[in-house]
Amino acid sequence: MDLTFSEEQDELRKVVRSFFAKHSDEASVRRLAADPRGHDPVLWRRTAGELGLQGLAVPEEYGGSGFGYVDLGIVFEEAGRALLCGPYFATVALAAEALLRCADEQARRDLLPGIASGETVATLALTEDSGRWDETGIRLTARDTADGWRLTGTKTYVPDGHLADLLLVAARTPSGISLFAVETVETAETVERGERGEKIESADCAKTATAPGLTRTPLPTLDQTRKQTRVEFTDTPARLLGPEGAAWPALERTLATAAVLLAAEQVGGAAAALDAAVAYAKIREQYGRPIGSFQGIKHKCADMLMEIESARSAAYGGLWALDAGDETEIAIAAALAQVFCSEAYTKVAGDNIQVHGGIGFTWEHPAHLYFKRAKSSEVLLGTPSYHRELLATRLGI
Repeated sequence: MDLTFSEEQDELRKVVRSFFAKHSDEASVRRLAADPRGHDPVLWRRTAGELGLQGLAVPEEYGGSGFGYVDLGIVFEEAGRALLCGPYFATVALAAEALLRCADEQARRDLLPGIASGETVATLALTEDSGRWDETGIRLTARDTADGWRLTGTKTYVPDGHLADLLLVAARTPSGISLFAVETVETAETVERGERGEKIESADCAKTATAPGLTRTPLPTLDQTRKQTRVEFTDTPARLLGPEGAAWPALERTLATAAVLLAAEQVGGAAAALDAAVAYAKIREQYGRPIGSFQGIKHKCADMLMEIESARSAAYGGLWALDAGDETEIAIAAALAQVFCSEAYTKVAGDNIQVHGGIGFTWEHPAHLYFKRAKSSEVLLGTPSYHRELLATRLGI
């Protein structure tokens, strides 16, 4: 296993960082965080059309580029550094991965090209009111009727569920846990022209879901840069993906992949918080000296760096395990990455506020944006305690 980045991967990082620095700067993040949609459709299309990020790890036969998870992890790390707003995690780490893992070749051919091209915003609806990410927590039911499958129940804490064109829904059937697709019909109010005259969706477009029996309610969140939704299904038509009752192994692998990609994102956010703390420590003066010259600040920044490097090792180890394809190693590496990276990001983001002092606590400073993202990400796929339990189980302890 090669545990280094190639020249092409280093170049990918440079390109993605430059793009996000320009299009996901602090002003853009604040604007989208305040927007109930939390999403710029024009930027979403550009991300797909100019960089191909939505389809980076999607195989070529489904319209993607066929790159590996290490390449995808680089993108997630840079997205975390830039506090990227929008449905990238929901679409790529959750929905696209679930489609790749389910045993339904026709569904992959039907649904993945839209994701890879940026035409489709997708997400995975798994958690319910219990907030559990395990098989036991799935209570929403599906029944087979003369007119096809119908879903009834509620999913909550669904990432970017309010604007998804495609909902992949985990439901319980008589045979066990099954995966379903619900495609929502969307209508846009206005359009605008791109640089080449092509018609693209405006950032001011409004989308309205018309899928029968589907109700989506945005939830108030601590981290406004990542929207969550409560989705209610009332006899909603759905398409069964793969064999009935056989979806949980695919979903479990999807969650492991998402945990590693989230870990990479957390590392990027923590690194940005450390950079901000060090930069401030160099210019903020007390008693005629930069505060960075004081032992207490030096030690705090050094501790932040140690936390990040440990977390980075765990996240990168998970990415390399994904590319290697050993299912046992993936399961262990994913749980380990979430334990280390969740706690490291929260600690570093909090220490960044401490280094900044009073100004770090204000709404005007970006330090609180990173802290909120860190706390939200810490529980997004389960708490560190939950992942410790998973790790212990998978190690046979």
